[in-house]
Amino acid sequence: MDIKRVFLIILDSVGMGPAPDAADFGDVNPNTLGHIAASIPGFKLPVMQFLGLGNIDGMVGFEPAKYPLGSYARLHELSAGKDTTIGHWEIAGIISPKRLPTYPNGFPEEILKPFREQTGRGVLGNCVASGTTILDELGEEHMRTGDLIVYTSADSVFQIAAHQDIVPIETLYEYCRIARKILTGKHGVARVIARPFVGTGAGHFKRTANRRDFSLVPPEETIMTRLKSQGKTVACVGKIEDIFAGEGVTFAVHNQSNLDGMHHTEECMEKFPEGLIFVNLVDFDTNYGHRRDVKGYANALTEFDNWLGNFVWKLQDGDVVMISADHGNDPTHPGTDHTREYVPLLIFGSQIPAAKNLGTIDGFCCIGQTIASMLHAGPMKNGIDLFA
Repeated sequence: MDIKRVFLIILDSVGMGPAPDAADFGDVNPNTLGHIAASIPGFKLPVMQFLGLGNIDGMVGFEPAKYPLGSYARLHELSAGKDTTIGHWEIAGIISPKRLPTYPNGFPEEILKPFREQTGRGVLGNCVASGTTILDELGEEHMRTGDLIVYTSADSVFQIAAHQDIVPIETLYEYCRIARKILTGKHGVARVIARPFVGTGAGHFKRTANRRDFSLVPPEETIMTRLKSQGKTVACVGKIEDIFAGEGVTFAVHNQSNLDGMHHTEECMEKFPEGLIFVNLVDFDTNYGHRRDVKGYANALTEFDNWLGNFVWKLQDGDVVMISADHGNDPTHPGTDHTREYVPLLIFGSQIPAAKNLGTIDGFCCIGQTIASMLHAGPMKNGIDLFA
């Protein structure tokens, strides 16, 4: 293959059915795509189905194409997690055998004491909570006292919420950097997340698009660091730069929304004629999966599918598009947590075989390995080359 450029688009949380070990992660029969399709009569994603979405092993709810234009596979995560960081790291080549720490009972004093001392502010919350519910519960007290709202979820995260009129954005980011330095070793959570919000009171608070993630530094080489070391472009759209702590990034732009991310992807198409354009579209997960909003999730998928129908016709001969996900977040599932699922993989380009069923693959890392082969970067440590 004479591939010059790869667009890797991660539909954050768009899983496709229970992984074999779903029960080990507390999940009973999750299926993000399948349950959305079952909940909305006549729901279709015609462009992705034309590429082969309905032809993937185990896919339910979507008709297979008679002559799919792309190659396709179902991927099983090897890492011990179902979160954004672990999923993206595996996509890029790192298998994480140990689960990152979580705090179902809140954070211990050995974390909170230095955090309070170094920020000079008190802490509210310190519990597992919905990111929108906790604003209604504690937002007004935060505005009166200036204390920071600290909370977590079933994921390995330390989240700090603050009103933008009380704590300026850059100050909130600095507080996150302080927390990131504290949260190392046995307390090395995957991400510290800034959650700025606005509004006048309970029922009127709203999180803003100024969210930032402060992740652990990847412990090993990724496809991104490999490509950058060889002088190739690694353009990151959305929160990719944050997930990888800036490692291996040559250009980055953050998104206000999924649609904004799609526009940024088109801008990268115009700006970068070679290399990797690595995209994360997070609204599926943040706005609809965690909030268990089936209709909103379906509408977001339709919006992406409509955009994709125009985007693929702009591809040049040396271009490849790979579409996948990092975990599931079934909006019909109990609770508000991510779900341990297989994820789909669609691959399309003028040099990619059509109607090629790549089967069920162990390891998201096959994506990074295949990109390394396509861009002549040399073999990675983990994963198989899907077209070898």
